[in-house]
Amino acid sequence: MVDLGVEPQTSSQAAAFTEAFLNNSLQDPSRHDVKNMLSHKAVILGHTRPKDEKNRRKKKRAKGLNARQKKAMKIYQIKTEHQRYELFLPLHELWRQYIIDLCGGLKANSNPQSVQQKLVKADFHGAIISVVRSKCPSYVGTEGILVQEFKHVFKIITKENKLKVIPKRNSVFAVEINGFVSNIYGNKFEQRASERSAKKFKVRGTIDL
Repeated sequence: MVDLGVEPQTSSQAAAFTEAFLNNSLQDPSRHDVKNMLSHKAVILGHTRPKDEKNRRKKKRAKGLNARQKKAMKIYQIKTEHQRYELFLPLHELWRQYIIDLCGGLKANSNPQSVQQKLVKADFHGAIISVVRSKCPSYVGTEGILVQEFKHVFKIITKENKLKVIPKRNSVFAVEINGFVSNIYGNKFEQRASERSAKKFKVRGTIDL
């Protein structure tokens, strides 16, 4: 046996030590009846973080940019030299594979309604979309890779390297993947992609423009 040099304490010595320890640990010992606490209830000794330390931790938290700051910094603006169709073709290939995986392979016997339900909640950045119907005739026939989606508009790059801003409202878009053609009704898509992923949609075949 190894002698650690620790001598057992009597019950009175242990009680005296415990009482002294509590008096030193409590923030305001005068407000507490230490003897009563020891006799009738368990005591939880917690560590209280100093107020100045809490304030320092709060100050360290990074604050995100608000909408005005993002606009001033032109975060969402695509530079003219980057408005080239070929630059976004790799993004389109990534999107194609993402959609195929999402829809379980997009096989010939896939259920069209099931595919449609998944597509309405999908992210369309990188999709090649075309305007098939619109209240504004000049938009009809416009086709390109979707590079940015906002709440009310799609931004697409055409094969002519033009950046087009197409309002979702009163427009119908077509997306083709592996022979499947899906229509996107803009009036039902007026949410951000992140909001749409959590929304429940009712699949409808037609919509009035």
